[in-house]
Amino acid sequence: MTVEKPAVKPARPFFSSGPCAKPPGWGPEHLALGSLGRSHRSKLGKARLGHAIELTRRILRVPASHRIAIVPASDTGAVELALWSMLGPRPVTVLAWESFGEGWVTDIVKQLKLDAAIVRADYGALPDLNKVDPGSDIVFTWNGTTSGVRVPDGGWIADDRGGLTFADATSGVFAQELPWEKLDVTTFSWQKVLGGEGGHGMLILGPRAVERLEGYAPPWPLPKIFRMTKGGKLNEGLFQGDTINTPSMLAVEDYIFALEWALGLGGLPSLIARADANAAAVDAWVQRTDWIEHLAADPATRSNTSVCLRFADAGAPEGQAALVKRMAALLEAEGAAYDVASYRDAPPGLRLWCGATVETADLEALFPWLDWAREEASRA
Repeated sequence: MTVEKPAVKPARPFFSSGPCAKPPGWGPEHLALGSLGRSHRSKLGKARLGHAIELTRRILRVPASHRIAIVPASDTGAVELALWSMLGPRPVTVLAWESFGEGWVTDIVKQLKLDAAIVRADYGALPDLNKVDPGSDIVFTWNGTTSGVRVPDGGWIADDRGGLTFADATSGVFAQELPWEKLDVTTFSWQKVLGGEGGHGMLILGPRAVERLEGYAPPWPLPKIFRMTKGGKLNEGLFQGDTINTPSMLAVEDYIFALEWALGLGGLPSLIARADANAAAVDAWVQRTDWIEHLAADPATRSNTSVCLRFADAGAPEGQAALVKRMAALLEAEGAAYDVASYRDAPPGLRLWCGATVETADLEALFPWLDWAREEASRA
């Protein structure tokens, strides 16, 4: 049966998993630009940075016991800063079930040269969380951006744990509930769930992480952009908008716009509801479509943001990868969808961003285009 080219396109065909779609209604004319051209050390600059931090705290409901900092180099920079500054005094367990988790394995084992316990799972599955030693430091991704698999909750993290938890939450924050009492170090970036600009990371430290920083000095050299203490004490200015290096004030204003948009929606519950509705729409399409299926088999651990899909047939990976490439090119040429191919290290398939900045109506308009693109690409 021939699939006709759809007549209706998504109004906003942006489905990339990072940088993600801007909030609906975004435009450069809506940004407060008074801080541009000013020093980030000026009264105004520091006030805007502090405002971004406090809006983050308010929307994510981060307790007063936790400190929030803006740091360089996106989520990667925030994770690296934390690992290099705090790992070492205890055994380390690293959970890896997708490419970013594997990246942290490489950093910890090959760069820091720590004898870490690695608990792995294949793409689409979650590692056995019962194998995690609560006496060790635990490094993991809260939401696997490249596999579409997330931890179901924080129940597997011991309240009386001896080590610290390091959660890379960049594609889960603002779309999922995070148990702050379980998370000692949490990181994310602006360009994920709220569609901010790249280059800046966020670091959230609980009291136990601060205690580690003030009581432990790693044996390796720390670059300037990793240093969070002065004279053995936490540099409190860092958590009040006094950034380590120069931030982009344009990116700061863009992030503030997204935060204020989120606050206007109703905050975190509304953001979660939008992401859940988007993920449900994708799932409904998958259930009625015979050529596609979820990469994450268990609905309890399936992401509501980075929804990863694979082909239902068991074709050769090389052929499937070529099919995905042709589909993505067709969709982009038609202006129907951008950046929907799976991550380069993941099994061939599609990845649809379903965070709160995406409208469900645009996903509904996308699905017929996916059917069409698959039909067209299969003929090539």
